[in-house]
Amino acid sequence: MSYAEPLYPVSAGEYSESEDWLDAFRDVRAVTEQLCSPLETEDYVIQSMDDVSPPKWHLGHVTWFFETFLLKPFLRGYVPLNEAYDHLFNSYYETHGSPFPRPRRGVLSRPTVAEVYRYRHYVDEAMGLLLNNPPSEYRHAIAERTCLGIHHEQQHQELLAMDIKHILAQNPLRPVYTERLQVPPKRHPVPMGWRSYEGGVVSVGVKPGNGGFAFDNERPAHRQYLEPFDLATRPVNNQEYLRFMEQGGYQDPALWLSDGWHLVREKGWTAPLYWMKENDRWYHFTLRGWRRLDPNAPVCHVSFYEADAFARWAGERLPTEGEWERAATHARNWNGNFLESGYLHPVAAEGEGLGPLRRQIPLQMFGDVWEWTGSAYRPYPGFRTLSGSLGEYNGKFMSGQMVLRGGCCATPASHIRPTYRNFFPPSARWAFSGFRLAREATTP
Repeated sequence: MSYAEPLYPVSAGEYSESEDWLDAFRDVRAVTEQLCSPLETEDYVIQSMDDVSPPKWHLGHVTWFFETFLLKPFLRGYVPLNEAYDHLFNSYYETHGSPFPRPRRGVLSRPTVAEVYRYRHYVDEAMGLLLNNPPSEYRHAIAERTCLGIHHEQQHQELLAMDIKHILAQNPLRPVYTERLQVPPKRHPVPMGWRSYEGGVVSVGVKPGNGGFAFDNERPAHRQYLEPFDLATRPVNNQEYLRFMEQGGYQDPALWLSDGWHLVREKGWTAPLYWMKENDRWYHFTLRGWRRLDPNAPVCHVSFYEADAFARWAGERLPTEGEWERAATHARNWNGNFLESGYLHPVAAEGEGLGPLRRQIPLQMFGDVWEWTGSAYRPYPGFRTLSGSLGEYNGKFMSGQMVLRGGCCATPASHIRPTYRNFFPPSARWAFSGFRLAREATTP
């Protein structure tokens, strides 16, 4: 692969030289370190399960990404701070080298936290040199890869919030990540309504020349035929999920897919992750510590299997990702509760001021919780992986995963769009994941 070969089929205008990539790079790097600033040194090194990475590893890996895909190929004379980091902080790029085993990231007491921060700052300084004076023949490729690296680091900002929460939740001392988070507002219940959508042929995915960044798994735009459908106007909330639990949802095998029912019995699931009942009251663990459950907030930390079982119990289903994107593309408001909101937790829907149409206006399509869809994570028609090692970014995971849409309370606002495809195994619960219901249209 030539380093000047474009990563994506985009116009040069999408990576204009007027963009100040150095400022964008420095901004995203600062946010990552701000997320880690409340941590104690001991918090940085824990791996609470195989799917969780120690915060120290996240800091090293996103730095490795810029070093590997920008500094080594494009900055003349660049010398790595430590050659061993290429092995330690390689996540899964088998065509690049030999990744350190994921389940063993927590055994790495060295490099120390201080050394990892030194590595970050070393790479930051080198990136400053590169972006201030990029080689003219590689200017476009550098802009592309910097943009990809920025979005990659934003993905890890969300993962940091997820993983820090899981790490702290294991501690019987009930530690608080920080008391400086915003307190979720108390809001009146918003009844769940339904919005009807016409069927027909729709375009799904990112169209050429869309004017913004998108990952390769969002391409190419293609046509899908949708039957008319209804979509719930908000995600399922805690009160509704409690009703499912109280009516035996976790005890009825008829509601569950076979793999899900196996996990319910094997793992002893009786409630979403981080829920606990004390003195007949439900609490859940948040990054502000253990708190009373807000009945009106979206249910969070449920697997695909739990979302699917609830939908079956309710007599409905989960939307396909095509249906979800159709609704989201036409939503009036793309704002939401994202990382910048300062809650790092889903909050109840705001239904005030919507008047008589409140039961038909989609709420919380973006932010709060990633929404499970009923669609398997598979390539779009015509999908092609990126050239070289970056081809491993998304394509190799298109098996055994389900698609989620919409972003969550830990997603940076600039990182999300209606076409964004997140994916997790159907058993995953530590993500900020919830769901909304869908059904076949009840009206023409």
